[in-house]
Amino acid sequence: MLAANLRRMNLRVKTATCNSVALCLVLLSILPARAAGPATVTFSQNFPGSDPDQYSITVQSDGRGHYECTARISADSDDRESYQTEFIFSDATRARIFDLAAQSNYFSGKIDSGKRKLAFTGAKKLSYKDGLHESEANYNYSPIPAVQQLTTLFQGVAATLEFGRRLAYFHRYQKLALDDELKKMEDQARGGALMELQAVKPVLQEIYDDGSVMNVVRARAQRIMEMGDSGAAGAAH
Repeated sequence: MLAANLRRMNLRVKTATCNSVALCLVLLSILPARAAGPATVTFSQNFPGSDPDQYSITVQSDGRGHYECTARISADSDDRESYQTEFIFSDATRARIFDLAAQSNYFSGKIDSGKRKLAFTGAKKLSYKDGLHESEANYNYSPIPAVQQLTTLFQGVAATLEFGRRLAYFHRYQKLALDDELKKMEDQARGGALMELQAVKPVLQEIYDDGSVMNVVRARAQRIMEMGDSGAAGAAH
């Protein structure tokens, strides 16, 4: 009887030990992912002579975005302003950005083509950061498909946010310029040149709600908002 009880006790000890080991292995597999913490991808471009001549866009793994630039206040003014805004990326675009970053090995190696005869299209930089890793790479033109796609995507987002910046200025100081600016924006959105239209919905809503703005302008602002809501423009490709 005593021997049987001892065998049962040993079995319980071995089972408990195995369960503890299994639990430790599970925890070890989870901890590195948690330790990595929130991740960010940042794209910046510096292109003297363009407008804006420099800007950066940061997207966090939770979808929060930040844009900042230095640009002319308006096309007919040489005065410049520093501008920044916060917005939320759509889930599809956020996922696409981090997927392309992974395909690019998180920009840990050389991504520039190295060809000096190529036309200069701006000094660009992509960077990745989380709790464990930090890497960045500079380039003018990259032959890596994932980097090309990221570049096009971020430039499309920047174009959208620049429309938002100019529209906010025109709405406040030069309402007669709104119609032409919104027409350009609508044409580019329909042509697929703009990304993340919902990022500038607040300024479009302000224009639409303003009874002192011409009805044709308010209607155009409404159409663009509807395009953003329906995903007609701004979806990740």
